[in-house]
Amino acid sequence: MTPDILFDLTGKTALVTGGATGIGKMAAQGLVAVGARVLIASRKEAACQAAADELNRQGYPGKAEGFAGDVSTEEGIAELTAEVNRRTDRLFILMNNAGTSWGQPLGDFPYHAWERVMRVNVTGLFQLTQSLLPLLEAAANNANPARVVNVGSVMGETAHGDRAYSYAASKAAVHHLTRILAKELAARHITVNALAPGPFVSNMTAFATADEDVRSRVGAQVPLGRVGQPGDIAAAMQYLCGYGGSYVTGAILPISGGINVETGPDLFQEAY
Repeated sequence: MTPDILFDLTGKTALVTGGATGIGKMAAQGLVAVGARVLIASRKEAACQAAADELNRQGYPGKAEGFAGDVSTEEGIAELTAEVNRRTDRLFILMNNAGTSWGQPLGDFPYHAWERVMRVNVTGLFQLTQSLLPLLEAAANNANPARVVNVGSVMGETAHGDRAYSYAASKAAVHHLTRILAKELAARHITVNALAPGPFVSNMTAFATADEDVRSRVGAQVPLGRVGQPGDIAAAMQYLCGYGGSYVTGAILPISGGINVETGPDLFQEAY
């Protein structure tokens, strides 16, 4: 079986939430590059349209469309679902990437910040997936299932709070929801997997990645010695969403440069 068959997404429609910047935009680029029609949605319509225009100028075989979509409220999810239904009658890929974070020291972490992060990262993800199930089922079949890809985090599987307590807890919830939905949706020919990224350049991590010197120091703490690059996300999406990933469901794919297997120093290093 040739690589073009394994990763080709020609004629497939995808929705990437939070797709105007960061990991979402990296994913959108990876999908457009292999022929997909990618709907990019986030709260900022102009940013989504700009991202789509930028991708369309690259000459990829696929195309992108940008529009506003808000997963932080029940009304926003209903409006986004309606807009997707207006644009397509079947959805082969749903990437739940929209997310938010909050950082504050333990002892000062505000109540409202916890609820806000959970509402977007967990409730919004679940409700949007539920709302789009009819479109996903319409695109699915036994040989080539429809795909849901959730964006978790390495912070959801390791004990890294880094003052973002609600974010880390929300991503652990995303990982568990991914496994639950994978089990329940397999019979409907829908796979559900999650990415668990480490540090990537994005608006959310701008405090640590916008400055080249700081980014280099952060990357030096990663076992593989660097922060993530756009191709790392693009290739993961091409695999999970292409025919080559059609037999994978319930996986939490670590894209963290080895942070996911760090356990601290060797227990007996002082004895060597």
